[in-house]
Amino acid sequence: MWTEITRRKYEREGQRYASDLTDGEWALIEPHMPAAKPLGRPREIELRAVLDAILYIARTGCQWRMLPKDFPPFTTVQGYFYDWRDNGLFEAINFALLLQAREAAGREASPSAGVIDSQSVKTTESGGPRGGACPRARQSRDPGDAAKKVKSLPQRRLGAASGTL
Repeated sequence: MWTEITRRKYEREGQRYASDLTDGEWALIEPHMPAAKPLGRPREIELRAVLDAILYIARTGCQWRMLPKDFPPFTTVQGYFYDWRDNGLFEAINFALLLQAREAAGREASPSAGVIDSQSVKTTESGGPRGGACPRARQSRDPGDAAKKVKSLPQRRLGAASGTL
């Protein structure tokens, strides 16, 4: 539920798009961005604009060619996206921000405990009485689960005891 405090904290007013980074968010991410290459043409594009464009595409699901004209050219954004994806930049930023968030919450940087959970998920909507070609599809064998109609596979998840891994 929104309160006046949380509403102000997450306000996106003044941004072109709801997916654009705030100054505070950019201040956390900017130190992890790659430096300009020493050889070749100097960088003319701002990395913040490129990241805003990538976040816009992720948020809206639009095609590369449908990127609005107030972002850098889609070919530039696409090139940076593929480079950063292949170099593991997104994973590195995510991991660094996760460590910062855990330390800010007064926790150790690495989780000390884990929880394994399982759940039932629908295997398929078509394909026959047992879920098609999936040989492991089964009905629940739990006697307390007699009314369960979902044919399922055990789905395993590993999570930290605190909720963030």
